[in-house]
Amino acid sequence: MIHIFYGADDFSSREALNELKMGLCDQDVLVAGSSRFEGAKLRADEFESAVQSIPFFGEKRLIIVDGLLGRFETREKRSGVKKSAKALKETAPDLQTQFVRIINSTPESSVLVLIEGDLKPAGILKEISPKANIRIFPPLKGIQLENWAKKRITQAGGEISDEALKNLVRLVGGDLWIMKGEIEKLVLYAGGRGIDVEDVKKLVGLSRESSIFTLVDFIIEGKLNLANQCTMELLETGAAPSYVFAMLARQLRLLVRARALMSNGQPDNSIQGALGLADYPFRKTIEQASRYSAPRLKVFYHHLLDADLSIKTGKYDDELALTILVSDLCTRTI
Repeated sequence: MIHIFYGADDFSSREALNELKMGLCDQDVLVAGSSRFEGAKLRADEFESAVQSIPFFGEKRLIIVDGLLGRFETREKRSGVKKSAKALKETAPDLQTQFVRIINSTPESSVLVLIEGDLKPAGILKEISPKANIRIFPPLKGIQLENWAKKRITQAGGEISDEALKNLVRLVGGDLWIMKGEIEKLVLYAGGRGIDVEDVKKLVGLSRESSIFTLVDFIIEGKLNLANQCTMELLETGAAPSYVFAMLARQLRLLVRARALMSNGQPDNSIQGALGLADYPFRKTIEQASRYSAPRLKVFYHHLLDADLSIKTGKYDDELALTILVSDLCTRTI
């Protein structure tokens, strides 16, 4: 009943989560008996209560936690100090040990899903029960990415030439969220015929992605009027507010990873490979990462969480929440 999905490909891990949900029980019952937590802030007692609670609806209770295991790896990296075995034993109670115990004691009535980013296989994962279903989702590249895109096009009822497929992958890169949207657009446009190179050239430009980069630039520079104008242009050209949110969140993740790799002295070609980006988005990401401080990235992240929560709780509709988010990010001086 323990599932751990980790890796940089959050699109595939999200699909795996949805497949798991569909296979559990009646979806209305599942929603009523589900809980989701942010791992970075989760208390051990709160976590144990959720895991051990008896389901009131249906036979299973679903508990999803984002970023719990990565929380401990991050803590170790931040400290930069190696503690002796004696010092570790004297830490009472050790928080990591508590969480591992709770995970490993998950009852059959609970389905626990831990959604993570990149993790070290030799880290905390070694302490998790061997009964856990652990799936790794690395970023797709090269022929794997081409095969994924071709399969997705076939599933959508379309066909594509080999040359057009290579151009599509070159333009979009390894972000499957964007790739999914571009594929849907191409299949609809082709209307039953095969997608060719000209279709890709016409429809799969970098214009919308460039607009996201421009929006982030305006936010970095605190240019509120221009940021609002850019946001409105995105919405007027058909981008849903949820898409803009997703792209801002994606760019934040890329900036965080780029800064970390740059700080470790990694060469550009290694960083580009790790991020899975085409040339243009890679150049823009490196440029922005060099201008964004770690405190600004942290502020950015927490504002995104607040905006997402305001939508889910019905406080604001998604367009108003996006407008408030852009304003807040532009007016922060950190």
